[in-house]
Amino acid sequence: MYLSDTEVSDVAQKMLLWLRPGGRLFFRESCFYQSGDQPRAFNPTLYRTPAEYNHLFTSAHQTCGDELYGFEIVMSRSVQTYIKRKQNRNQVCWLLQKVPRNPEATWGYDTFQKFLDSEQYATRNIRRYEWVFGPGFVSTGGLTTTKELVRMLDLKQGQRVLDVGCGLSGSDFYMAKFGVEVLGMDLSHNMVELALERAQKETGSLVQFEIGNATRRTFPENTFDVIYSRDTVLHVPGKSALFAKFLSWLKPGGQLLISDYCCGPHPWSKAFMEYVRRRGYSLLTPWEYGQVLQEAGFRQVQALDYTERMLSALTQELQELERSWQQFVQEFSESEFESLASGWREKLQRCADGDQRWGVFYALKPQ
Repeated sequence: MYLSDTEVSDVAQKMLLWLRPGGRLFFRESCFYQSGDQPRAFNPTLYRTPAEYNHLFTSAHQTCGDELYGFEIVMSRSVQTYIKRKQNRNQVCWLLQKVPRNPEATWGYDTFQKFLDSEQYATRNIRRYEWVFGPGFVSTGGLTTTKELVRMLDLKQGQRVLDVGCGLSGSDFYMAKFGVEVLGMDLSHNMVELALERAQKETGSLVQFEIGNATRRTFPENTFDVIYSRDTVLHVPGKSALFAKFLSWLKPGGQLLISDYCCGPHPWSKAFMEYVRRRGYSLLTPWEYGQVLQEAGFRQVQALDYTERMLSALTQELQELERSWQQFVQEFSESEFESLASGWREKLQRCADGDQRWGVFYALKPQ
């Protein structure tokens, strides 16, 4: 794009004004740096990161009567044709939608995505999580747990996998070793930005990433052989509607595999209620989770309480963190070490109290 940041912001504001509520905006841009190997005597293009475009467009807002509107990202992804033909992941496209804004419902932020990227998934926090879970991972047990769960899928070469809440992409590149094509989707701009950075070092074109809101995203029916999600659906209050989408997107006989934070039966402790409120989580018991999947139309539903496995992983992760105290403090700080270690101890206590559980859910779409 040849426009300055100020000019891009002005254009975004105008496009928001021109669109009707619910209207959509699509565009494509070259990101990061110049593509190709041909020298240019003059190149006025400004190469931004996808995160910079995300910020410029989602910062636009418009008041219409009593309603505040802004852009929400439905999808942003590298263009697959460029990846397959030229190994170029820097051509990125966006689909945005004009939607009402309600900062009270998103903890004072313009969008839920900005809440995530400013709080739990701020870039520095992500890097701290990765220190604990291992390179490429931000979910329970890291690569070890990923291998355990992926074995349940018996992946076959040529299958198509959708990873909802892909995080830093560790699971995606692991699954790609089985010859499957993986689309990793995450609502967090920061997560996908870091995943794209890591992807620059990877060869092949089996893994693709997009910033996407699964609750707004659409795919044709019968698109994927597998839908996989790790510790992500806890952010979604309307799980029934999301699972109905998953059912539609899967091919007949397709597999669904989810791990997720769950809860014990009510009443919860005050500390756990505050934790859930502060994080914006929407939690079910493992049994309730399985029932929602069954009601959405899935069959052969297995709702497994894996809390003991989580406790084992948490204990090992905390021990490794404490052993690497000196290296961690050199990269981050002593206060960040104490904050992270305290968070792990609190998770262990919540599990011991019965408030927090961890579930693994496997189901099939009927043939």
